[in-house]
This record gives sequence, C-alpha cells and structure tokens, in this order.
Amino acid sequence: MAFSFPSGPLLLGIDTGGTYTDAVLFRDGDGVIAKAKSLTTRHDLAVGIAGAVDAVLEKSAVSASAIGLVSLSTTLATNALVEGQGGRAALIMIGFTAEDLARGGLAAALGNDPVIFLPGGHDVHGNETLLDMAALEAAMPTLCETVSSFAVAGYFAVRNPAHEVRVRDRIRVLSHLPVTCSHELSSKLGGPRRALTTLLNARLVSIIDRLVGSCEGFLTARGITAPMMVVRGDGALISAAEARLRPIETILSGPAASLVGAHFLTGLDQAVVSDIGGTTTDVAVLDGGRPKLAEEGAVVGGHRTMVEAVALRTYGLGGDSEVHIDDRGLEARLTLGPRRLLPLSLAAMAHGEIILSTLEKQLRASHAGRHDGRFAVRTGVPDVMAQGLQPPEQALFARIGVVPVSLNDLLTMNSQKAILDRLVARGLVHLCGITPSDALHVLDRQSQWRGEAARLGLELAARRKDGAGREIAASPEDLAEKIVSRLTRQSSEAVLAACLAEDGAEAIDPAVSLAVDRALKRIPGIARFSVSLDRPLIGLGASAPVYYPAVANMLGAQSIIPGDADVANAIGAVVGQVRASVTVVVTSPEEGRFILSGAGARLVVIGETEALTAAREHAIAAAQTQANADGAKDAVVTVSEEMDAPEIEGSRKFVEARITAVAVGRPRIAVFQAV
Repeated sequence: MAFSFPSGPLLLGIDTGGTYTDAVLFRDGDGVIAKAKSLTTRHDLAVGIAGAVDAVLEKSAVSASAIGLVSLSTTLATNALVEGQGGRAALIMIGFTAEDLARGGLAAALGNDPVIFLPGGHDVHGNETLLDMAALEAAMPTLCETVSSFAVAGYFAVRNPAHEVRVRDRIRVLSHLPVTCSHELSSKLGGPRRALTTLLNARLVSIIDRLVGSCEGFLTARGITAPMMVVRGDGALISAAEARLRPIETILSGPAASLVGAHFLTGLDQAVVSDIGGTTTDVAVLDGGRPKLAEEGAVVGGHRTMVEAVALRTYGLGGDSEVHIDDRGLEARLTLGPRRLLPLSLAAMAHGEIILSTLEKQLRASHAGRHDGRFAVRTGVPDVMAQGLQPPEQALFARIGVVPVSLNDLLTMNSQKAILDRLVARGLVHLCGITPSDALHVLDRQSQWRGEAARLGLELAARRKDGAGREIAASPEDLAEKIVSRLTRQSSEAVLAACLAEDGAEAIDPAVSLAVDRALKRIPGIARFSVSLDRPLIGLGASAPVYYPAVANMLGAQSIIPGDADVANAIGAVVGQVRASVTVVVTSPEEGRFILSGAGARLVVIGETEALTAAREHAIAAAQTQANADGAKDAVVTVSEEMDAPEIEGSRKFVEARITAVAVGRPRIAVFQAV
C-alpha cells in the first residue's frame, strides 16, 4: 500500500517514563492527531510501548506503515542515576592514580564497582607515556564474570585517544562486553570528571540498549520501517544506533523533550516549566523560547557530568515517591522521595489477592509489624543484570519472586534491610508501598488503579503513633491530604530552588530557610515575607492538573497547564532537530609546529595558517559525519573560533585555538509516494 501526505508525513512520538509510556501521532500543520498512555513494563519494555502505540493507531485509524519518523524520549536513564541504579561497570584508568578518585566526585560515583589503574596516558600535546596492560590482563578473568560493561579513561585522552583505543580493543577481544571510552563522550579537559561521565555511560548501556531494542522490535513487528530517533539531553535528536553507543547523552532526555513540547504547546517564550512524573520532578526556565544549556555539564543524581544538556534541576519527587513517616518526635513528619516505590494501588492491579489479603491480615493483627504495608517483588530484568551479587545479596534475591512478598516475612534480620536496598539500587527489585498516587486514589482524584489497596495501605500507616502516643492521622483520608500537601510543598521548594539558582542565589535553600517557610505559609506578622515568580508556571505531566494549581498559588505565579500536558514529552520528541557539535583544539608545543586534536584524531601540521585551515576542514567534516550518523538530512554547518594568542613583551605568543563546527538539520523521514 502507498500513501501521500499533502500536509506532511505522520510522526510518531514515544516517551517511556518510569510509570507510563506515552505515544502521540503528530503531523506538521495539524498538530496532535491522537494520543494514548500505557503502563511502562520494566520487565519487557516492548509491552508498554505496544500498548501506547497500538492505542494511538486505533484512535487515528491510520496504517502503521504510514509513519515516516519515530522519535523516542525517555526518563529511564535519568531515573536510573537519581535512584542509583544501573549495571555494574569496571573503570579502567590509564595514567591516573588512586588519588585522582577523590576529584570530581569520582570516588562517590564509583562506589563498590572495580577500578584498574594502568601506567600510560599522554601529555597536553598528545605525547605518550608507555602503556602497560599487565594489570588489565590479570584482572580480566574475574571482571568478565562480575561486570556488565567497561569504562576506559585515559590521561589527556582528548589530546590523543590512542591508549584508550588500544585498551578498548583488548577488552572487546577478551570479554565481548560493551566498552565506553572517555574521548568518545567529551572533548573537554578534566580527566576525573570525564572518567565519571564515562563510568555512568557504561552503567546505562544495558538500560538504553533494552529500551531501544524493545522499541525497534515492536516497530518491526508492526511493519513500521521509519527511521528511529532518540531525544538527547539538550533537546536535539540522535539516531537510535548512536543512542546505544552514548546512552549518557540521553540523561535529561525526557525533561529536554518536555521543554520543547512546553514551548510548542503554549507558545510562551518566558516561563518556568515543571514536569512531574512518577519518579522525578524536572524544573527549567524558558528564556526567549529556548532552554538554557548547563555550561558546566548536567547534574543528575548528585553527579556533575560533562554531558551538554538543558540547565534544569531534577528532583527525586513524583507521584510514586516513597512516603517517609518520621514518628519519633512529638508530632509525626512526612517527607517524600527520592526513591520511587511501586504504588500499592498499582501493584494490586496484577497481584490483587496477595496484596489485599496481606494488608487486611496486617490490619487485624494485635501488634503493628515493623514493615507493615511494604512488599518486595522482582522487576523482571534479564538475569545478566544480576551479575556480581555477593552471597548475602544472592541469597535474599533468591527469596524474592515475581509475586510480591511482604517485608515482614522477607526480612528476618536487621542487616537484611541494607541488602534489600542494594538490590533495589541495582534495579533488580521493586519495593511496594504507599505513595502520593495512592493518596489520590483514596481522595478519589485518581481512579485508574485499585483504590482499595491504597485505602488499606494508608489505613495501616495512619494508625502509627507519634512520640506523644497519638495516631499520626485520624483516617486514611486525613493522611492522604497530608501526603498531597507535602507533595505541594516539596514541589514548590523544588521550583523555587531552580529559579533561585537561575538568579544566582543558589545559597538560599528553600527547604531549610525560615524566611522562605514563612513566605510559602503566608504567616502573618509585623515583618511579612512573600515570594512570587516573574513569569507563568507551566505544569506538565499526567498529574499536573491535580497538583500544580496549588503549587502555582503557593508560589504566587500564574498556573498554565496546556491541554496536552500529559504527553508533552512525546510531542517534544517529534518537533526537534539533529544537532552535532565537534571541537578541534590547536596547540603549539614549539615554534612553527602545531598539533590538532579532537574528533578522535591527532594531526601534526607545520605553519599556523595551515594548521587553522586544517582544523576548520577537520571540524566541518567531522560535524557533518556525526550529524549524518545522528540521522540528519541536509545538515547546515556553522563554525566558531576561539583564539588564545596574547602579546608578550611585544611579541605574539600562540597558546591555543578552539575551532567548533555545529551541524544542524531535521531528521531523515521516510517518504511514501502514491502509486
């Protein structure tokens, strides 16, 4: 069958979040033709993707083969870093020492993952120190059995990547596991932070590979042959193949897509955008219709990476956030997040009898259990993700199945709680418990899951007693209102913190500031404090209409929730462009001799004019090549230059030149001709 589209081809946007997978069918000029949601199925992502895409195809009554482009945004990489999840990776450091782990937050990011130090590396001009891979050869038999990927970072690898390439090639021969090199991700100096970025990329490979593979498998099964793109953290698009190689670039993919979608849906050039999902809340500022990019690299999960991405703040706060109840004081205190739980109401959709009967039994018990209302269940990820578990972890993991088990029955010793937390951090196990989503079910503001499980869970929690011996809430409804109020307050603090950071007032922490507390609560007094935003607050996400009018009111801002706020990410995924940037650095170790480094190459050129000409040509060619690999059609290249050549004692001294080429274009779209 053949098709023609007089107003443009059909574009399919998909957003895979921590809780829901969204899909939209979009056409330039017509906008959103159909939209749908399906629960994200972490054990098999293709199921959730199929549910959403099949629904939009049915609603629009179009053939799947009529789709000319598929574009995917995702919060899976962001959520993994926020929640401390990801595969176990080995870090290979070339030319570095153990002392370098203390720089750039690398030691904290590494945690218990293995690290191997190899002699080698290069200097600022790319001259090498002899590489010795003996330590790597000795460690490989063990590493092959205990990690799922490798990260390789060499000293001054951005000036000469030869040693990283040699180590990468050797690892591939010995292990056949994914390997990421630091020079492939960034051209910036700063070895430890580049190593951190590479380590996080290696951990994310399996997560994004599963997502892209699931999506590709579904598309093939439905006869969709269109090119597939993925949204990058700066809002640009890259091909699915490149996303598999550089998954770290998809951190903040979902938030970046939501910003693009927010601008498209509202037309506002000046706004604060806050997107609430199941796991995270993402806040950014629109200025002149464009999100500002983070100059120093994206910060996610406490890690400052070298990834170019939108300047936003990601908070572990969402509809499925863990509800913490501190009952040690005279009055119980609630806090939310940063970890995501499987809501009881959602868990009961698949395991109603187990969840409901266990909660009812706990309510009938004469004494409260330590872990009442909490369950554990396997996430269903492939067995390879469980590599490297220690014996105690393996023993506890073996007792957790695909049917939820009560934590009261699972945890027989206090020490097992920490073991369970490690299994959750590895993405192997879901914890189930009460969340804001459950609170909304109790208050009849949501109804898509099983509300009776939510009510039982909140009833259990409400009967807990504070330090004064009083129950923390009079009823499940009372506790639900307190949880919703807490989410409103923490959301307001998140939005305000992001705005203060944009204003350069990052030292003010809304979560602890007494002045901010008085302003948000509108406490009367001789000295009155108030706070307001100078632009509207755009609320995005399926639950935005429930939460964000109250958040905007607390912040003294106009609330704007566009009609398609629930699928803004999926819309943003299909209206973006491909953007590839390549920087070539020119240095001069001696008079008349110039070295070009960048884009994975190192060249020696005689003469400054010749070197700068060669650098421009190399940068342009590399940017065009990368844009083509990223999926662009007819990319347009612009070049900018930074020259550091000061006058010293009346004589010009060439220090360094940075030539940056940027290629921008729309993604290739499958064209269907009428026959």
